[in-house]
Order: sequence, then C-alpha cells, then structure tokens
Amino acid sequence: MSQPSPIKFSICNEIFQGWNIENTFESCADLGYDAVEIAPFTLAQSVTDIDANRRRQIRAAAEKKRIAIAGIHWVLVKPPGMYINHPSEVIRKQTSDYFCALVDFCADLGGKFVVVGSPKQRDVMPGVSWRQAWDWALDTFQPAVARATERAVTLCLEPLAPEETNFINTARQAIEFTQAARSPHFKIILDVKAMCSENTPIPEIIRQSWPHFAYFHANDRNRKGPGFGDVDFAPIAQALKEVGYAGYVSVEVFRFEEGPEAIARQSLAYLKRAFHPA
Repeated sequence: MSQPSPIKFSICNEIFQGWNIENTFESCADLGYDAVEIAPFTLAQSVTDIDANRRRQIRAAAEKKRIAIAGIHWVLVKPPGMYINHPSEVIRKQTSDYFCALVDFCADLGGKFVVVGSPKQRDVMPGVSWRQAWDWALDTFQPAVARATERAVTLCLEPLAPEETNFINTARQAIEFTQAARSPHFKIILDVKAMCSENTPIPEIIRQSWPHFAYFHANDRNRKGPGFGDVDFAPIAQALKEVGYAGYVSVEVFRFEEGPEAIARQSLAYLKRAFHPA
C-alpha cells in the first residue's frame, strides 16, 4: 500500500472577497484545508498599519479553527510606490524596508513563507539594463533575507510569464537569482499558471527545480482553480512526490465567477483526487 502524501493543502484568502479573515478561516477549515495564505492588502493598506494586538488576534483566530497560516503573498499590491529594481535608490530602500516589515508580519502570524510575485513592481524600466535591474533587485532583497533568517521565514521569489513581467520569467532564472543571495531562506515558488508559459513540461520543471523551491501554487492556465481548466494535475502531483516535496500546495486563482465556496470546495476535491488517487 502506498504511503499517504505529506503534502498539505492551502488556499489564498483573496478568493473570499469581502469576508473578514475570521470567517475565512472557519470556512476553509470546515472544507478541509490545512492552511490559509493571506494577501496583506485584504487586511490593510500596509502591514505596518496592523498592530501587535491585531496580529495576535488573527493568529489566535486561525489556531482556534485549527488551521495554519501558511504565509503571505501579493505583498506589494499596497501600499503604492514600491518597486524592487527602480532606478531611484530612495524607492528601492523604501521597498527593502517594507520587505523586512512583511517578514515580521508573516512571522508574527505564525506563517513561514513570503511569496513575492509583484510583476508590476519589478519590470525592467526603460533605459535600465537587465544586469543593473538584477543587481538592484538583489540588493533590495538582502536585508529581508537576513530578517527572514532571524524570524525562521522563507522568502519565495515567483517566476512569472512574459505577458506579466519582463524580469525573471523562468524557474531557472529565479533559481539563479535566489542562489546569488546564498541563503536557505531565499528560494523560489513554482506556480502552475506561470509554468504553463514555459516550453518545458511542468513535471520536468518541478524535477529540474528541486530542491530550490519551497512553495507551490495550484491553478490553471485559464486563471481559475485546479480542475477548472485543461491542466492535468496527476503528473504534477507525481513529480512533486518523486522529488520529496512535503510543503504546501496552495490554491491561487484570479477569476472568481463561481464564488469562493465553490472554488474552494471543487479545487480541494480535485487536488485530493490528483494527489491521492484511488
């Protein structure tokens, strides 16, 4: 008899538009999720606006429902003005400081992962060379990588499709970038929708990228949840098992037509079939 997969299932809270975070925890726990991944912009303009008492309340609410907070993502949607590789040293310093604040926020909630996608805050701007953008971005991340080490959090850089950004589009590029920081607390995240833009089959990207990814987003090329499109997750699940991944597979979607509860329920049911076939 095959051993059960150690993989845990999470879901991103922005799917539950207009819900307070306590009700989101309750619904996701009732549906059978192991964790919730939080987009800070759904809680406040800036994580610095969320005081220590509210952070304790959020953490306690999750613990009460026996559901983990996996981490945070969509981290630069707010506040405005953040940019990872902007020519302005002032803007880069502001962004670097905010990354440190994000690490602290994540750790205070009991989360372990800060997912950094932020395509519009990392495009290589006109007149800036790729190498300069690369070096500036690496400098921006360095203080947060040090803070992540102190707080037992892992920063996860997300390679994204060329239609979303012109900076770091493949898993291979993201691995090269994060490896330059020389820290086990700076890794990459693999996202199914994003991997659909690469020429290499997704299971092969997974095998080639291990052990450099620490998190995994489950969605479809159509921007909906797993099982809502034509991406077959069975070989994806098999590849994750083969490499020994034992982290979160987190549902992240961008189209909410079916409503939060249907999206959450059907996505989880599909993932369980893919990872635990009869």
